[in-house]
Amino acid sequence: MNDQVTLRPTGRPYGHRPTEVLRSAAAFDGEPGCIAQARALADSFLARLAAQSRTAFGEHTRGDLMLAVSELVTNADRYSQGPYLLELEGTAERVSVTVYDSSSALPLFYSPDPTRPGGHGMEIVTALCDRLTAERVPVGKRIRAEFELSS
Repeated sequence: MNDQVTLRPTGRPYGHRPTEVLRSAAAFDGEPGCIAQARALADSFLARLAAQSRTAFGEHTRGDLMLAVSELVTNADRYSQGPYLLELEGTAERVSVTVYDSSSALPLFYSPDPTRPGGHGMEIVTALCDRLTAERVPVGKRIRAEFELSS
């Protein structure tokens, strides 16, 4: 069984436009420094994507993508019992951040509550991205945040 949760904030369009795709991936084992290494990978990826697509990402867009990487990798580090994989894929029109981990438990999505201690990671990612998918896969789960880039 392949359970899946897909969220798309209202009012945000989502579409696919074919173009050359840049990909990068790395596996992490949960050792100290992994989250910083994942952020460094994402930062390098975004620089290569900007150069390849001749697109300048605004600081807001770069910040949103980096925060999503941080939140998704932190969750994988905190809640899975094993290594996790970060995959980045992008074109001039969109970027996806995908994390695979060994836990089959899908993330919990809470209603916004600033008084709640913790549990805000997926709330943050949902607010930042244009589409969020969480699904069980044979190795555990896959969480993908997709961002449409403005021209």
